[in-house]
Amino acid sequence: MTFTRTLTALALGTALVTPALAADQIEIKYTTASVPTDLHTKAMQVFKDELEARVPGRFDVQLYDSGSLFAQGADLDALQRGNAEMTYLSYQLIADAIPAYGLLTAGYLFQSPEHYRAFLSSDIGAEFKQTVSDEMDVQLLDTCYLGTRQLNLRSARDVSTPDDLAGLKLRMPGSDAWLFLGSALGAAPTPLPFGEVYLGLQTGTIDAQDNPLPTVEAAKFYEVTEQIVLTSHLVDGINIAINNETWDQLSDEEKTAMTEAAVASCDWNNAERVANEERLVDFFKSEGLQVTEPDVDAFRSHVQDVYFSSDRSADWPEGWAEKINALAE
Repeated sequence: MTFTRTLTALALGTALVTPALAADQIEIKYTTASVPTDLHTKAMQVFKDELEARVPGRFDVQLYDSGSLFAQGADLDALQRGNAEMTYLSYQLIADAIPAYGLLTAGYLFQSPEHYRAFLSSDIGAEFKQTVSDEMDVQLLDTCYLGTRQLNLRSARDVSTPDDLAGLKLRMPGSDAWLFLGSALGAAPTPLPFGEVYLGLQTGTIDAQDNPLPTVEAAKFYEVTEQIVLTSHLVDGINIAINNETWDQLSDEEKTAMTEAAVASCDWNNAERVANEERLVDFFKSEGLQVTEPDVDAFRSHVQDVYFSSDRSADWPEGWAEKINALAE
């Protein structure tokens, strides 16, 4: 039985056991494109369990993974149309809808999972969430950590500052935002589909790729590379979102319970991801890779200077970058 069917069966079983509550339940279809083994997919079950513990029988939470309810990219539309109630919402997708928030996708802006939460809890975070609510018709409950992107080189070299990446053919996803990040790092960004990265590294079509360490392991890129450079150039996060149509039905107590359940699910996800990343440093060393740390401050200063002097920063909220940087201190 699949992950989704198992969860649906459990939900149906609960409904059968408590028929008197069924009419009073609020249905929550929680959808994601990620596969069952992804940690933030598993965190959806944590959310469901935590919410049930706080307000027993009030919500009928139905979990859908692997795009089984809506295809990748259609989740937000589904929430806004009322065809689903919850999903994960990336900062990149928010920036597509509200270009001023492109700032939040810039390299080296966020430095840890805790930094994302400090932002969301701040005055500008409250303004951000309110604007997203007003313009996108969803509430953001918490940010879950997706991993920190590092450089993975085909041939080892001394890397201390962005100057050391000059001419390095760095594979990046094909969108403008990703290619801009590669250039800001000092490399020569090269677009290549993810499915071709292993062969590209093996043959020398590309010199390097960037991804969180769990992706390097899962895709076996360590088999065709010699070095991991811990640039930590993008700490990636994704938001748990619920549509306003559903949110506005809830009492203050229920809103608190739902927010606490979201935080608990991200707590679980974050702890698992951090532990996995820490484990992988030793794993890659055992596989013969060099794992090195550059001058991260030099990289951060250079990348942010490139972003802030570019045309794309013209619409960014004035002073936000400095305020967000200060929240990490």
